[in-house]
Amino acid sequence: MPLTAHMQPAASLPNASRPERILPPTPIPDKQAWPMFAGLGPLGALPPAPRLARRFTTMILASWGLPAAGGNPDVVDTAELIASELVSNVVRAAADPDGNPRYDSDGRLPVLWLRLLAGPSPGAKALAESGAGARDLAGACATGRVQIEVWDDLPAGFGVPAPRAATQDDESGRGLALVCELSDDCGWAPVPGHDAKRVWVLLTA
Repeated sequence: MPLTAHMQPAASLPNASRPERILPPTPIPDKQAWPMFAGLGPLGALPPAPRLARRFTTMILASWGLPAAGGNPDVVDTAELIASELVSNVVRAAADPDGNPRYDSDGRLPVLWLRLLAGPSPGAKALAESGAGARDLAGACATGRVQIEVWDDLPAGFGVPAPRAATQDDESGRGLALVCELSDDCGWAPVPGHDAKRVWVLLTA
């Protein structure tokens, strides 16, 4: 499966091959809030996608120098797990009860995109404006933020992200609860005017 990645802010997500599958433009990340940005996709919502998401997340965060000295030593492992879980949720939702891919009436698979963003903590800018010393600024930037986003074009009828209370006998169903537990904040929102949504998770770096 071919990979496409962009390493700079862009006005829109990568588009699927057919015009009718195009998602709306995404906001360009604020360069001060999110100076680091990378995207992967589109990927078909198929079983190999979570593995690709894990490898991409590890590669990108390592290239950004994470984990940073004085930062969260587990940020890369945690981000890798979360990216994999969010992508896995899309893959599961895109499959029928027997686990087979569900194609639309035109024979197309749902697709997804992974976006990674990183930047300094919100206090870093305030410290810089206050004339704080280099040591304080370094500490604020080391304990920055990483945001993981997964976009997909699954029809709304396929369901929306919602943690559930899994029983001891359940073989699955704990993933989103774990994501919420590991993150500083998380949420999802529909993409206005389209059968698409964005799920995001925020971590301390």
